[in-house]
Amino acid sequence: MKNLKKHAFLALMLCLIIPSISNSQTNSTPVAMPTQQNKIIVDKIIEAAHYKNYVIDFCLSKINEASAKEGWNDQKAMEITESINYKNFRDAIYNMFAFYDEVELETLLKAYEKDTAYQTANVMIANKALANNLNIFANDIVKGKYISK
Repeated sequence: MKNLKKHAFLALMLCLIIPSISNSQTNSTPVAMPTQQNKIIVDKIIEAAHYKNYVIDFCLSKINEASAKEGWNDQKAMEITESINYKNFRDAIYNMFAFYDEVELETLLKAYEKDTAYQTANVMIANKALANNLNIFANDIVKGKYISK
């Protein structure tokens, strides 16, 4: 009788522990994003810093490099080029600014709008995490992951 109680207890514990272990492995924390108001300011910073153009130019240079290296025909190069969509990368930029408050973002925006020399020392280009994300994004475009069929 004691063995039966031990086995029942062990079975009950396994039924409770195994789901919690497997559940903890599948739950992920959401990516940090700025508030809606801060997104508006970030969009203005992106515009003032000409970062959207930088992202597109970076992707185009990766495409041209891959096209020359792999000998793509014009149709494939055009198809890959047309798959560039800045909106697919915008969340990575938003994530970078998620921990800034509204005052800090406004200060940064004013610096970009006022001083063209500040635009050339683009804080977004200097951010290693964002640069790495941009490189991954551009490589995914080159691989054709954003081509809609």
